[in-house]
Amino acid sequence: MNLKAAQNVVLSPSSEDQSAFDSLKVGSPRVHRYSREEDPDGGTEYIMWYHGRSKTQEEEMDNKLPPLTSGRIGRATSRNGLVWEKDTKGSASEDMVGVSLGLNTEEWWGFDTTHVGLGSVLLPMTTPAVLNEGGIYIMYFMGGNHEEQKVADLVNAELPEQMKERTIKGIGMKIGVAVSQDGVTFGRVEGDDPSGACIAPHNSKDPNAEKVPRGFPEEIYCAWPDVVVNPQGRKSEGFMMYYSTIPKTPKKNASSERAISEDGFRWFKSDVVLRPDEEGFDAEGCARCCIIRNAEYDRASGKWEFTRGWTMYYDGASSEDKKHRIMQAESRDGKKWNKIGVVMDVGDVDSWDHKGVSSAHVIRLDDGTMRMYYQGEDESGNVKIGVSRLSDSGVWEREETAAFSLAG
Repeated sequence: MNLKAAQNVVLSPSSEDQSAFDSLKVGSPRVHRYSREEDPDGGTEYIMWYHGRSKTQEEEMDNKLPPLTSGRIGRATSRNGLVWEKDTKGSASEDMVGVSLGLNTEEWWGFDTTHVGLGSVLLPMTTPAVLNEGGIYIMYFMGGNHEEQKVADLVNAELPEQMKERTIKGIGMKIGVAVSQDGVTFGRVEGDDPSGACIAPHNSKDPNAEKVPRGFPEEIYCAWPDVVVNPQGRKSEGFMMYYSTIPKTPKKNASSERAISEDGFRWFKSDVVLRPDEEGFDAEGCARCCIIRNAEYDRASGKWEFTRGWTMYYDGASSEDKKHRIMQAESRDGKKWNKIGVVMDVGDVDSWDHKGVSSAHVIRLDDGTMRMYYQGEDESGNVKIGVSRLSDSGVWEREETAAFSLAG
């Protein structure tokens, strides 16, 4: 890999410390920037939550975990959003150092005993840019348990004979909620599902299955939840969750579905919002979305003003080269979405993100521009977190971080 190609990397695995929870992979960055209510002149702070996996964790799970970056959830901080410092202490109550939310070691029947992954974090904001110290952080995460499933039951492609009986552990993921007063230590909130989850895969044969709309598909997993507050909707839709799933039938390609909630804790599945096209860049699946409320920048006041509608950034998996790209869709009401196409393509040959880009998270900056954090993968399977910025011409361009690293 050439140096120039890696200049927009902001977070890498802690490969120099094999005991670290993220020594093998990092992914799913979720970034917030704010000033503090008690110190408005103290400058802007950035915080990133992300998940990571270690080689030790894979070995402890018999190398049967899903081929993802999920494992445990940690955090990092920054003053400019480009140079980051990992929190190497984490929460004292978790199962590893440097972790804010680890494996569920207290409830063997829990849905999150083998790996957890980050979905989204809602901050206690008094305004979109001021953090209220009196509120709570709400984290939505996914997790898998020790149940094993055959790989052959999860994919459409014909498998080699030696793979047909192979099993994978923790792929039947469910979604949970955790809360925190400081953003470092999180406590799980018990959901309605017997496993403690607030969202579980729909199974019509399960006598305890939740009520779903007629025709709602059965699901293999529910994962990558992205939650937004919805001031434009009815009270019962005050919170909207967009999550990824694989329907059991008729075609096992990822799609994105929506659930609604009045309080952000008890959820009801609503509808399928995004399905793969028959061909093109998302024919193999639509997943891992980030939803932001539309806004326009007022240069006179230097502030963003919310407007009607929503924008979605999501992973599209191509049926041709099997690579993930970041795509965009738009909606007026958060229910019906119109696809726009690819907005962030894979990197050049030999770059750190040539094999795929995914798990976008977009924030707005004070100068009227926007920044995207995402995870990228190279041809050797190494995964890192990078950054891009929306240019004046409306194109997402990889943002160079080397100058800031040298200055810092």
